[in-house]
Parts: sequence; C-alpha cells; structure tokens
Amino acid sequence: MTKEDLALMAHLLRRAGFGASRQEVERYAAQGYEATVEELLHPEDAPPALEDEDLIRRYHIDQNSLIYVESCQAYWLYRMINTRRPLEEKLALFWHHIFATGYTKLNQPKAILKQVEMFRRHGLGSFRNLLVHVSRDPAMIFWLDNKDNHKNAVNENYGREILELFSMGVGNYTEDDVRQCSRAFTGWTIRNAPLHASRVSRDSVWPYGRLDWQFEYLPDDHDHGEKAFLGEQGNFDGEDVIDIICANPATARFLARHLYNFFVQDEAQVPAWQTVPPRDPDAVNRLAAELMQNDYDMRSTLRMLFNSDFFLNSAFRRVKSPVEMVVGSARLSGSFDFPEVEDISLGYQSNFMGQRILDPPSVEGWHTGTEWINTAGLVSRINFAVDLLSDEDKPGVRYIIDSMKAKGTMSHKRFVDECLDMLGSIEPSERTRQELDDHASMLGELRFDINADESESARRIVEMMQLIASTREYQLA
Repeated sequence: MTKEDLALMAHLLRRAGFGASRQEVERYAAQGYEATVEELLHPEDAPPALEDEDLIRRYHIDQNSLIYVESCQAYWLYRMINTRRPLEEKLALFWHHIFATGYTKLNQPKAILKQVEMFRRHGLGSFRNLLVHVSRDPAMIFWLDNKDNHKNAVNENYGREILELFSMGVGNYTEDDVRQCSRAFTGWTIRNAPLHASRVSRDSVWPYGRLDWQFEYLPDDHDHGEKAFLGEQGNFDGEDVIDIICANPATARFLARHLYNFFVQDEAQVPAWQTVPPRDPDAVNRLAAELMQNDYDMRSTLRMLFNSDFFLNSAFRRVKSPVEMVVGSARLSGSFDFPEVEDISLGYQSNFMGQRILDPPSVEGWHTGTEWINTAGLVSRINFAVDLLSDEDKPGVRYIIDSMKAKGTMSHKRFVDECLDMLGSIEPSERTRQELDDHASMLGELRFDINADESESARRIVEMMQLIASTREYQLA
C-alpha cells in the first residue's frame, strides 16, 4: 500500500470515527477504501461495540452505577476509545450535538445516556424516524418542557426548537407555525417526571436513586383540533407535523449543512446560517438532494459523503473538538484500553478543553471550529496528547517505535517524515516543518544499529511525536 492510501485511510478514520492506531490504519488500508466505508456503515455486522462491557459491570463501580455525570461522561468516552463500531459512536456524538440535551437541567445523566443509546440504534436510519424517537425521548421531553405542554396551556418550547434547531432553521416558518406545531405535541409526556402532567408524583434522588423516566402519551391531554401548519391543514399530531417538516426542502438543506460542518469542513455557527451562505454551496446542495431522494436515509447519504470529492479533499480542514482530541489521542497511543478507576479523568479532560459532553451549554449545542481554541483549552489539549505519547510502553507508541526501527537508519528529514506519517499523515505548514527539521537535525541520523543508539533513538521518536502533538496541525482533523 502507498503512503497516499494510508493518508486517505487516516483521514476517513478521523472523520468517520475518532482516529485510529497505526495498526488499525494499516489494516483498513489493506482492505481498501470503499470496503472500509461499507464496513463502517454497517456496524450491525460488527462484533459488539465493547469487548469488556461485562468487566465494566463487574469491576468499575462508577461506570456501572452511572449516578454521577462524571461517571457517565467517562463511560461514553471509554466506549468511544474502545468501540469496534466507530461510525456508530461518532454519529451518536453528531446527533448529541444537534439534539443537545443537558445534565444541568435534567440532573439525571443516565437519562441522557439512554438518549445516546437511542442515537446508536437509529442514527444510521431515517432522519424522519429519528425525529419521532427524539420527540418521544424522556430526556428531551424534560429538557424542552414538553411535559408541561397541555391542550389547555400550550408550552411552545419543543415546538419552537424542533423547527429552529432540529430540522428547518430560522426563516423557514412563522410564529403561528411554532404554535400549531406545539399543539400537535400536546399529550406527549413522561411517566415518573418530578411533576407529572395528570397526577403529582415526585422523582427520587436519595437514598434510592433516580426513577426511570418513560414516554407516555395522554390522549385526554392532546389537542385534537384542526391545525394549520406550514401551509397544510388537518387534525395533526406530532408524527404528522414531522412528516410535513421532512417534506420541506429547507429541512434537507439544514441537515446537509450540519453534515458538512461535522464531517467535512468547519462552517459558520448555526445562528448565522440565515445570513451566511455555506462554505461550499454545491456540496451542501448535493447532500440535500441525496437526503430528499432517499427519504432521509442517513446510511446512503453518508455513503455518498465519504466517497465524494469534497470529502476526499478535506483533510485537516476542521478543528478537532475536545472529544475528538481526547479520544483520538487515546486511540493513537493505545491508552485507556481496559476499565480502570483513572478513566474518570477522561471526562475531566474534555471538560477542561471546553466540551462537557452530556451537558452542552444550551439547546444550540456547542460552537465549533476555531471557537474550540482558547488559551486555557489549547494548553489542556497539548498537555493531554503529550502525556499520552510519552509512555513507550503504550501499545500504540511501542508499535510506532518498532515500525520505525524496522526501517533502519534514516536521515533527520526522513525521521520527521516518518513521524508525521505515523501520527496520521499530518500535513505541516512550511514553518512547522522547518522547526521540526531544525530540532531533528541537532542529533543527526536516527539509528538503531547498536544498543546505545536503540534506547536513545526510541527516546527521540517519543520526543518528536510529542513535538508534533504540540503543533497547530495536530489540532486539525
């Protein structure tokens, strides 16, 4: 296989997953790009996501009980690092960003993890069906107050957000559409909510833990009257308005732009989309057309995306999110491959970098791209990656050292080339490349032909990987 094959595979695995160890990149490259895309698109044919789920249940108290939000964050990040179904997990993160639901209001992190599990089950299917499942999801119903949406006292929170942030975007509906949409979702509530729609029942916290929230439809609390919504007239319920929403081309364009921003290249933030055109209008239009022609089937749309020219040529044009930074560095180095108490640090690290998963800052989700980078966050990102790559005994680090040893003596420039290649075929700027070359030249050739050189050369490889992890380019996906 050529270096170009390896670079393309590393690109695909960063975007359709969270990056990969060098061994994984080589294995996937050997089977070919199109075959790998198909494997990623069919996680149901892969083994279970985690090989050691039973060990978590038996030995890891925090990740088993999932009472605290930090425990839930650590569990999900551990899954991302060790999953054998990377696109399934990456897509769950994509939907979590769009259908942002936060712990700060719910105070029930396990309910959000159940929502994430729903994203795994339905995220590669029909977007229309996913909208139905989201609308029935207890965490979402609590988050956007649909438990307080009654036929005689309409709460417009969910009706507004399903139009503004979940499907169509501002400018494609009226205030009256918001109200009619909200009427259609009356009676869609949850059992065991802190204050139930029809009968008072209080959730518990201590000493018995939280009650399990479940979707409940109350026909007596549903507004069965005539509704006028997006130009249509009828006795609509929630599923009816979702059908009308998905028939509107604005929904396909809105979702297409989200897909482009998450999988291809950083876009302007969602609030600006009404006035700021897409970075690549043709790509967004092609994605929107694919969605409309295939009834919003996400699997066929992602197949088209991953095989498109605009995706194939988009390497290193997105800033890694904190989650991508944490998970990608862990997968590259071979860290956190067995459930340990130290896993709790995973959630803390992502939080320090500015992405508190399971607790987005608002229903808008996170602002992405260069907004991920600030002084404190950048220091945390670099320190985390540098620390993981410092351990020569980590499986991923050891594989890179042994692979470079097998290549024999190399000049300082080839040494830099090989390190950049091993860390994901990173493309440095001219300035970054010069600085790496200058550092490598101070000790000359990399050699493994005598014992003294072997340990020193291993140390040099680790040091060079740490330098690369400190560069601007390593922050890009």
